[in-house]
Amino acid sequence: MTEFVRDKHISCLKRNLTLLPRQYASNDTNRMTLGFFCLSGLDLLGALESEISEERRNAWIDWIYAQQILPDENNPEVNEKICGFRGSPFSGLSFDPNGTRESRLPFDAANLAMTYTALTSLLILGDDLSRVNRSSIINSLKYLQRDDGSFTQTYQGMEADMRFLYCAVVISYILNDFSGINIEKAIEYIKNSQSYDFGIGQGPGEESHGGSTYCAISSLYMLNKLDEGLLSKEKTLFWLISRQESGFQGRANKPTDTCYSFWIGASLKILDKFELIDYEQNYNFLMQTQTKFGGFAKSIDNNYPDVMHTYFGIAGLSLMNVSGLLELDPVINISKKAKENLLNNCVFHKQN
Repeated sequence: MTEFVRDKHISCLKRNLTLLPRQYASNDTNRMTLGFFCLSGLDLLGALESEISEERRNAWIDWIYAQQILPDENNPEVNEKICGFRGSPFSGLSFDPNGTRESRLPFDAANLAMTYTALTSLLILGDDLSRVNRSSIINSLKYLQRDDGSFTQTYQGMEADMRFLYCAVVISYILNDFSGINIEKAIEYIKNSQSYDFGIGQGPGEESHGGSTYCAISSLYMLNKLDEGLLSKEKTLFWLISRQESGFQGRANKPTDTCYSFWIGASLKILDKFELIDYEQNYNFLMQTQTKFGGFAKSIDNNYPDVMHTYFGIAGLSLMNVSGLLELDPVINISKKAKENLLNNCVFHKQN
């Protein structure tokens, strides 16, 4: 298959936006991110407004705001630590379109990754973020950063690595307030996570990885510390370029994977070296992971599409300016159209 089947991808994402297959049942806590993949994918395909009614888009906006964890007077001792967005109403609390219901710890606290995808989804849907409680989100970041500079994903969370550092930085960028981050510690964490091969791992001593390298590079760019934070820009570029075989692999000696056309491609885009990739090889690989019913699979040998790889396959093609796709902003991972909404209409940027 050598043709990009745009209409089939639109149909695939519309189906998944309405009803996900039963295999996703265990991912209910991540529903916000799954929604982002569908909404942002449709946006990049230039189909969000034409295929999803205004009524339904507004319903999505209300649902996202209903997942906002607001300051809770009944839990003053943790009031500052839990704010942001959760992934879904998985804790069983009733749906409130105004997002005013009280939080019930320990099961109902915000998550950095869900806050990131909630904010980006709102921007994609054309919202101005006027219902976002910025001060509470920014203040909660202070309690999620570890002494080594990394971030954990949620209050009382256990994992802390480069993914959540990126989420904290991009949340701060969107809300136009970096006061919740100890920037010096964050940069030090990124420096300490660079490996002997100058790729970047999830943390100090970890293997270089395409996803964490992207998170680090994008974070440094938003912090205006790209030159300071990379130990060797040229050697990191070499590591990134070395990940291409046909498509891109995420680590050395691993098979190619659809999603790394974004993770590696966006990293190169931010470093202004995207022209170094082999466009034809990457395109041909993605056409082989594209399925006949729409959507992208993880690899050539896996013919089952999923929403994550479908989105990142589309995003990877957008980076190559494939016809029929909107241009992608590689730093925030939304269309440039949605990025313009952030800069021109978002209340936190208009007031400055």
